[in-house]
Amino acid sequence: MPTVPMLRYWLSEHPSIVNFRWSHSQSWGSTWPFLVAAVTFYVVAAVILHLLMILLRRVRQVPLGPIPAIHSLSMAVISAVVFTGILLSAAAEIRDTRWLWRRSRTKTTPFQWLLCFPIGTRSSGRVFFWSYIFYLSRFLHLIRTFLTVLRRRRLPFFHLFNQSILILTSFLWLEFSQSFQILAILSTTLLHFLVYGYRFLTSVGLLATCFRFVLNCQAALLSCNLLCHFGVFLFHVLKGGCNGIGAWICNSVLNSAILLLFVKFYKENRCDGIHKNPPRF
Repeated sequence: MPTVPMLRYWLSEHPSIVNFRWSHSQSWGSTWPFLVAAVTFYVVAAVILHLLMILLRRVRQVPLGPIPAIHSLSMAVISAVVFTGILLSAAAEIRDTRWLWRRSRTKTTPFQWLLCFPIGTRSSGRVFFWSYIFYLSRFLHLIRTFLTVLRRRRLPFFHLFNQSILILTSFLWLEFSQSFQILAILSTTLLHFLVYGYRFLTSVGLLATCFRFVLNCQAALLSCNLLCHFGVFLFHVLKGGCNGIGAWICNSVLNSAILLLFVKFYKENRCDGIHKNPPRF
């Protein structure tokens, strides 16, 4: 079987992907109590570890060996798979449902669908399968926090808030079939592939460290999200509504808070020296 058709089958046409359905009884981590408990445990554990490291007054960093490099490589690979999977799945959904959009009253276009799901959309099918995988991958990202603390680096509030909000927003995407999530996952996984790939190459000595690269990637992602949110608002007002708009409003407020914290964090690190306190996300 040729490589491209095989890739398309395993990432967008496999029965487990096509028949996926977000369910509180069948999908791991799909309940509100689990979400609250997981985020609370993450924040408390990170803060306790940070305080323990301060109390122990360790002068040297905890030797982590190849663990940071392995984690960075794993996250880069996972991000690349999710990016490819949701890209192929979105293309397949557009191919299979375009005929229905043409008959609809609003005459939905593929670009509009990427930003604004029609009212009544349910969390099932290809793109929501990859949205679920993206949600699960957020928990693997949290390991980076503990590696950072063990290296005796700062644990800024922006870092804890950003990681916690990303888990919450990816949960809301699935729980309320929120519009805009396809483009958000594509941009986020592309960013993570670049950043974690860069971190892997620097950890094995193939690239020189340049924290400005990470900062610029984060700024690009926040700018892209801002433009997409504006597009969702326009389609909701002009095209008769977008699915999951309540969750989208909550998402917009949380993203605005992240943007404000990021600007504050950026200004502080410009004054203190960006190389001393690089951004972590």
